[in-house]
Amino acid sequence: MKLSGRDAQAYFRRPDPDRAGVLLFGEDVMRIAHRRQEIIAALVGPEGEAEMRLTRMSGADLRKDPALLLDAVKAQGFFPGPRVVFVEEATDGLVKPLGAALSDWRPGDAQILVTAGSLTAKSALRKLFESAPQAYAIGIYSDPPGREEIEAALRKAGLDRVDRAAWDALEHLARALDPGDFRQVLDKVALFKLDDPAPLTPEEVEACAPASIEAELDDILNVVAEGRTADIGPLMQRLSGQGVAPVTLLIMAMRHFRVLYALAAAPGGPQAGVQRLRPPLFGPRRDRMLRQASGWTADRLEDALAMLMDTDLTLRSAGQRAPAMALVERSFVRLAWLGSRR
Repeated sequence: MKLSGRDAQAYFRRPDPDRAGVLLFGEDVMRIAHRRQEIIAALVGPEGEAEMRLTRMSGADLRKDPALLLDAVKAQGFFPGPRVVFVEEATDGLVKPLGAALSDWRPGDAQILVTAGSLTAKSALRKLFESAPQAYAIGIYSDPPGREEIEAALRKAGLDRVDRAAWDALEHLARALDPGDFRQVLDKVALFKLDDPAPLTPEEVEACAPASIEAELDDILNVVAEGRTADIGPLMQRLSGQGVAPVTLLIMAMRHFRVLYALAAAPGGPQAGVQRLRPPLFGPRRDRMLRQASGWTADRLEDALAMLMDTDLTLRSAGQRAPAMALVERSFVRLAWLGSRR
């Protein structure tokens, strides 16, 4: 059976012990690992692995010995309690042993948890779990977490009093950070607010957030937006040495300049626009973006976004031979010159 949306979130919170198992698949390895840990912890508890109620095997192990899975599912543990058999890195080539284990599964057997990479709709492994009445298939995608998922994470961290601005700040972090990093932020916030009955504020969220999200990119984006042409070359060399991809620089620049355009084009000017901006800006970054937006006109920012789009199309062109980083640097120099015009 296929699960998605709210049904999937409900399953993660409380896995169904009366089902044979679940398949988690997708490109985002970290998100899959996070969900897999949630499911295992909910089924076998914190002592499950120590009590040998969790059996791990790889797809390669199962290919070498197809009977390995069914033996583990049917085995009787030394300690009482539910059991889980975890198969990682599964592929379509394992449909036969997985199908046999699902067909032979009976209440009291170990639950089967399978993880796989990206699977197409025609994948035999995916079809197996989606068509099995006693199993689930859940696609894990790189989409930002929804409101319900963030609220569940807040409850789990013991944060039940959050004002609207703090909620917006947490939602922004949830979209910008990897799941593991976001969980660490929530843990820090929970410790920070321990025995503090006052509602969580955006300033407290900012204090517990990573020192800088994509800090390596912030400097170059600010330099370009502020028209500091002479500083672009050294920063680009540093970013190139750190392995930052040219396309990443373009994506971040387009995101930055779209925010500037939203501020500059807002009725009432940047100060009015920043109040309506979602996700919101906070602290020193808010002040700096306002200063940058005041130095641009909406028309000039439209030209800047068009220039970035042209550079992106050039990079993706099949016939492009010029070094990609050099093209991005040239585009940034032109943007800085455009922004310095008065």
